[in-house]
Amino acid sequence: MNIAFMGIRGVPASYSGFETAAEEIATRLAQRGHSVTVYNRSQDIPYRSADYRGVRLVRLPTWHSKHLATIVHTFLATLHVLMSRAEVVHYFGAGPGALSIIARLFGKKTVCSVDGLDWSRQKWGGFAQGYLRSSEAVVTKVAHAVVTDSAVGKDYYTQKYGLKTEMIAYGATAQRHDGSPWLEQFGLEPRRYLLFVGRLVPEKNPHLLIEAFNALDTNMKLVIVGDDPWGKEYVDSLKARGNSRVVFTGYLYGEGCAALQSNAYLFGLPQAVGGTPPVLLEAMGYSNCVVVSDTPSHLETIGDAGVSFDLQGGAEALRQRLAWLIENPTVVEAFRQRAAERVAARYQWEQVVDAHEDLYARLLGRAEATSLKPQLAVPASKE
Repeated sequence: MNIAFMGIRGVPASYSGFETAAEEIATRLAQRGHSVTVYNRSQDIPYRSADYRGVRLVRLPTWHSKHLATIVHTFLATLHVLMSRAEVVHYFGAGPGALSIIARLFGKKTVCSVDGLDWSRQKWGGFAQGYLRSSEAVVTKVAHAVVTDSAVGKDYYTQKYGLKTEMIAYGATAQRHDGSPWLEQFGLEPRRYLLFVGRLVPEKNPHLLIEAFNALDTNMKLVIVGDDPWGKEYVDSLKARGNSRVVFTGYLYGEGCAALQSNAYLFGLPQAVGGTPPVLLEAMGYSNCVVVSDTPSHLETIGDAGVSFDLQGGAEALRQRLAWLIENPTVVEAFRQRAAERVAARYQWEQVVDAHEDLYARLLGRAEATSLKPQLAVPASKE
C-alpha cells in the first residue's frame, strides 16, 4: 500500500504523542514493504535526509505561528499529496483532519486520528476553539475512518455524532538505560527523584505537581522534562514556583529521556484533558510506578497497574498520594511490575501497526492484513 502521514511536525519525533505514533507506525509499515511518506515542517524538524528508516520524508514550509503553523503546513501537504501516488492519506488531529475533504474529493482514502478533545485545551483562544470544534464535526462527515485512542474517545464520538469509530490504542517501547552520565549531569541519584515528562502547558498541570511536591517532607527531587516554545510566560511561572529540589531539564529525547525514565522513583501525570497519553504508556513500559489524575482515559490506561488521585482535590489530594508512595517503597515496586506487565500485554507497537495496516487494507477493499487483538481495535460496527 502507498500511505501518507500529515498534520504533525514530522519525524524523527521531537515534540508530542502524535509525532511518536507517526514515527513508530510509519517506520514499521515501511519495514513490512509498504510505501510510506511523512510530511515534515521544514522549520521544525532539523533532520535533512529525504529518507528516515525506510520512510520517505517531504519537507514543506509553513507560517511560524502558534495558531496557523499546523493548518498551513497541512494544507500545503494536502495539495502536494494530490499529485502523488498515495492511496491512503492519514491526518493526525481534528484540526488538520478537516482538510481531508480535499484529498477525498480527489479519490484518496482518508483517515483521521483524534486525541481527546483538542478544542478544550487551555492554550486555545475563542476563535481557535471554535475552529477546532467545527473541525471535529467536519471530520466525522468527510474522513473515511476516524481513529480514537481509547474507549472513552470512542464513546464520545458515538454519543455526540453517532459515529462508529475505530479504536486503536497507542503502543510503548522501553529500552532501559543505566543513565549514569545523564543522572550526573542533572545531579540525580537512581530512585531518588519523581519525574514528569511532557509539554509544559496548563492542561497538563505540571504546576499542580510542583505545588504538591513542595509540600512534601522529603529529600527526593522532582524532575520536570519538557518545555513549550509558545508558552514562555507559563514556563517561567513554573520555574518561579520551584525550589532547589525541582530540576528543569528542558526537552529531552532518546537516550536522555530513557535514562531518566529508567531510574525514576515514580512518574507523575496530573493532566486534565487528552486521550491516552503515549508518555504514560512509555513510563509504564519503563516499569515506573505511575500516579495520574482520575480522568476516564487515564483510568482506562492504567487499570489496576497505577495510582490515581482526585483531580478535584487539587494539589493536596496529589500530595497525599505522593507521600503515601514515598513512605511505601514495597508498594511502589509492586506497581512497577504491574505497569510493565500491562504494557506488555496490551500496548505493543507491532499490534498497533497490525490494526492500522488492517484498516488501510479494508478502506482499499483488499484482504485483511492481520488478525486484530480485541483490546487494540474495536470493530467499526456493533450491529
